[in-house]
Amino acid sequence: MGAPVRILVEAEIRSLIGPAEALREVRAAFARLGHGEATLPGVIGLDLPDGGEVHVKAAHLHGSPRFVVKEAAGFPGNAARGLPTGSGVMLVFCTVTGRLEAVLFDNGYLTDLRTGAAGAVAAEVLANPRVVQVGLVGAGAQARFQLEALLQVRRPERVVVWSRSEGRAEAFAREMHERHRVPIEVATSVNRAVEGSEILITVTPARQPLVRDDWVFKGTHVTAVGADAPGKGEVFARVLAKADKVVADSLTQCLRLGEIHHAVEAGLFDPARVYAELGEIVAGKKPGRERLDEITIADLTGLGIQDAAVATFVAERAAREGLGRTIEA
Repeated sequence: MGAPVRILVEAEIRSLIGPAEALREVRAAFARLGHGEATLPGVIGLDLPDGGEVHVKAAHLHGSPRFVVKEAAGFPGNAARGLPTGSGVMLVFCTVTGRLEAVLFDNGYLTDLRTGAAGAVAAEVLANPRVVQVGLVGAGAQARFQLEALLQVRRPERVVVWSRSEGRAEAFAREMHERHRVPIEVATSVNRAVEGSEILITVTPARQPLVRDDWVFKGTHVTAVGADAPGKGEVFARVLAKADKVVADSLTQCLRLGEIHHAVEAGLFDPARVYAELGEIVAGKKPGRERLDEITIADLTGLGIQDAAVATFVAERAAREGLGRTIEA
């Protein structure tokens, strides 16, 4: 006899979880990871010949009755086809029986949301409390999620955004100013977005570094988001060499995928210099920022615990509210 499986589509998922809920759930998931209360297997990455990227991640937060497996993909060529460039689905399973309980057709929304939340968690523990300027390198969808999440933990006087496409940066500035009433300027160069920013967020698919060490001044916190595959990198290795504290979301994963990976490979950074994993700081095992003049870097490659946190929240809330439809499987 089949068991009911709840099916949710993106619009329903968006009605169940937003930035505030995601921040709370992701923060708690990092704390659990820091206490050793999570099972987190390695990432499956698949690069396809036409430029498509597929990532498969999974996790179980100990004590939860559910575990999650997530597929997320990016196909840049879809823009020319009139299709979304990102896609994704999350599968929620029962920890006791292994049966599938929910399928979340989020089209990448939950991945974007939880990535933004992780950036805010990093800024919360590593950035200075008072922020005059936030710099954004990149003006795509993830830049929007990062800024929206960040505004829950810091309120800058202004934001400066740079993109290879000036039109995209201008559209970002108009949209985010209207939504959040924070002044946003468009930078004509990467260094204009970097210099003077107490918080710098890099959110591009760059495969050649963009951010130079001599642009990063004392007191800056850098959240590096884009290097979620071995060939990607946004900051020069000397930025990490210059930093007072380099924090990984997962050191094992960052040595394979992130900015830490590139700096170690270049021979400019010893992995023993990694100060902590983000979960250790959130769990209170190590302090975050300790001085106003520290340069801190969070290398965020994206963890399955973030997916498990938001997907479980959505599945449980949907079940309580009777949202979505069920099929017998």
